[in-house]
This record gives sequence, C-alpha cells and structure tokens, in this order.
Amino acid sequence: MIPVRGFEGQKVAVFGLARSGLAAARALAAGGAEVIALDDRAEARAAAAAEGFRVEDLAAADWGDLAALVLSPGVPLTHPAPHWTVARARAAGVPIMGDIELFARTVAAAPLHRRPRIVAITGTNGKSTTTALVGHVCRQAGRDVRIGGNIGVGVLGLEDMHGGAVYVLELSSYQLDLTSTLAADVAIILNISPDHLERHGDMDGYVAAKKRILLNQGKGDTAVVGVDDPWCQQVVTEITAANRRTIVPISARRAMGRGVYALQGMLYDAMGERVTEIADLTRAASLPGRHNWQNAAAAYAAARALGLSDESATQGLMTFPGLAHRMETVGAIGRVRFVNDSKATNADAARQALSSYPRVYWIAGGQPKAGGIALLADLFGVVAKAYLVGEAEDAFAATLEGRVPYARCGDIGAAVRAAYADARASGEDAIVLLSPACASFDQFADFEARGEAFRAAVHGLAAPARVREASAR
Repeated sequence: MIPVRGFEGQKVAVFGLARSGLAAARALAAGGAEVIALDDRAEARAAAAAEGFRVEDLAAADWGDLAALVLSPGVPLTHPAPHWTVARARAAGVPIMGDIELFARTVAAAPLHRRPRIVAITGTNGKSTTTALVGHVCRQAGRDVRIGGNIGVGVLGLEDMHGGAVYVLELSSYQLDLTSTLAADVAIILNISPDHLERHGDMDGYVAAKKRILLNQGKGDTAVVGVDDPWCQQVVTEITAANRRTIVPISARRAMGRGVYALQGMLYDAMGERVTEIADLTRAASLPGRHNWQNAAAAYAAARALGLSDESATQGLMTFPGLAHRMETVGAIGRVRFVNDSKATNADAARQALSSYPRVYWIAGGQPKAGGIALLADLFGVVAKAYLVGEAEDAFAATLEGRVPYARCGDIGAAVRAAYADARASGEDAIVLLSPACASFDQFADFEARGEAFRAAVHGLAAPARVREASAR
C-alpha cells in the first residue's frame, strides 16, 4: 500500500467503494486522514464498515468540513449529468479527485531520493496490453516494477515507493478526468477513436481527457504518441509546438523519419541518426497483428526512454507471455482454435482482431456502443458466420442482413456451441473468435467475466480433455 500524504488529520470523503475506491480509503487512512466512506450499494457499504471505515450519508454531511472528495472513476463527473456528490462538492468548493491524483500528490510530496519513475499509458485500444508489455520488458531487464491503475491492482494498493521503482500505470479517460498534477516520466497515448462519448459529452471532451496524461511533463520527460489516427496526429502537432518534452511518434502503418515504427511485422528504431531494424515481431507469439505491433513500438520507445538498451527492450518484447482476454487462445479441438478477445468492447477494438485472421467464426454482441458494427463492413468478408448475443442482437442482425450469415444465439454458451459445430463442419483450420465489439454489462459484471464464460463454454464442449491439453501448450 502507498500511504497518501497531505491530508493528515483532515476529513476526506470517498464515494464509490469498488477496487480503486476501497484502496484509496485504506491509503488515506494509512496516511492519517479521517475517511468518510459511501457507496450506493449496500454490500459495498457493509464491506467498508467491516474494515472499520466510517460510513456516513454524505447528503447530510457538512461539506465545509471536507478537505476533498475522492470519486471512483465510474461515478459521472460531467456527463450525462454530474453525480449529486459532485454538485455538492462544487457548491462547497471541495476539490474533486481520483486515486491517481492522490498517488500523484504523494509522489510530489516525497523526498527526491524516494520518488519513483512513472510510465503512464492511455489510448482507446491496446492500453492494457501495452501496460503489461512495458512492465514485462522492464522486469526482464531487472527493474523493480509495479503495474496497476486501470489494470490489476489499483495504484494505491501497489507496494510503497522508493527511488528505484518504476510504476507502469494504465489510465482510462475516466481516471484522467479526475487527475491534474500527475507528472509522468513517460506518457503514452497509443490511439484515439470514438468511445465513451456518453461520459465525455462529445469527441472533443474525450480527446481532452486523454490529453491530460501529458499535463505537467517538462524537459527530460518523454511523450510517446501514435500517429495512425487523426486525433493523435493533432496531439503530436500541438505538443511539438510546445517544445518542452522529448516526443517519440510511433506507427504500425508507415515509415517515419523519426520515432519507432513497425512495417509488416518488422520493428524499426528511428530515434537516432539512422534507422535500425530492431526485431521481427511476427516471431513474438503473443503479439499478433498490426495493433500489437503498435503496442510493441510504444513499449520499446518507453523502455529506451527509461534507459534500457535496445537489446534488453527487444528481448522483453519477444518473451512477453500475453494477457488474458486479449486475443488469447484458450484452447483447440482438432482443427478449430478458440480465441478470447473479450476485451474488445468497441468496434475499433474488434477491428484489430478481425483483421488478424483470414477467416473467422465470429461471436459478437453485448451492450452496444454508439455506431454498432457498421464501421467494420470492410472486414465482413473475413467472417464465415456471425453468432450474435446480448442486447445488440437485433441491431447487429440488421447490419449483417444480406452481407454475412448469422445466428441469434442469446448467450455465450449457445454461441460457442453453434460456432464450433459450423467450424468443425467446414473441415478446415478454423478460428472461433469472441470479439464482441460491445460492453459486457448486459449479461456480465465486466469483460473478464465474459471472457471466463467463453473459456468455460469452450472447455464444456464434447472433447474437454483435448481442449485442456491444447490450452496448456
């Protein structure tokens, strides 16, 4: 745990007591703050009370006594409407922040010899893989690495800091909205495409949230930014004009005069005076596809910015084991392979998976995002058949009608059984791909639970022993 400094003896309200909120409450208490905890869910309030936290109805609290309101990232800050606690805090002049801001303030207050290096990573897609990849590369090189934020452990639940530590943090736009003083040694924006617009109001609001990761960077810091989409291209233009930090553009689509890029799986370092071929990423089993080549380019650039040699950085890329729910092979039966890409919660993420295989039996659906799957029409030709689940069934069926064969399956289990039967009957090497292009909340608590349901359904097929053997290889 990282004890939060700066609120000793003061009252701090924490609203939202899931993973990050409860970790924030513990860290604040460890630093000497008086924590007042609240959540809309009775079970969360009971869990906080069981840990000894003061659970109080903030609607009846004296907000003039509060030093800060710490929000869980999922609590609406501005759109579709501010949460009532946000309105009360603003009316009383109480600062509103999240756990990443608490971490940033604690780092800033630490003596120089105890301040860690910070790698902060965001993007519409690929940020979890890149976070894990940067952490793996640094750990393989012998660095003391802590990985958290929007992945794994909440940042304040990580081991306490020291000057030799490297914190590699995945940051969502929700978390960045609540962050103002974080100074990242290396800040990465992988890509930006429309997502979470209901939370940020419009694309301008979403891009502004992503750009907050670059706040407070100065001379000696590094910004690694993808240039394969127009929004990130504009970010590079803006920060180049600011002329402070080191800027490393990355691409998985084109060669560049400077930066790091991947073409047809070959990774190139153009950060120095000459372009150097670094690695053949087609040999990295856990980094298939162009989107993962972009992730690798970002991780390599970050590792070099932290002082790792090109050899150490490359070795880490090639030994990366991959992440669950991100194009993860969960097993095979005969000539049919099952790929779990449950993390693909929007169409752009699903595009990455669909473009990585020549032919797929595609399981899609869930709680739909704006735009649905219409933007994937250019990839419908790789879909042998689609198996639709969840709330998006009707909308996705309407988009696919007359263009792609499909079946309405209702849930993941039925979709896996139907897709396997068709894939096996094809008599060819086949991929059954779960890449939903949707949120999971219509049927599951999160994308991890959806991915585990897919895994369980695969292992529940007619040849479970062969599935287990294949997935263990």
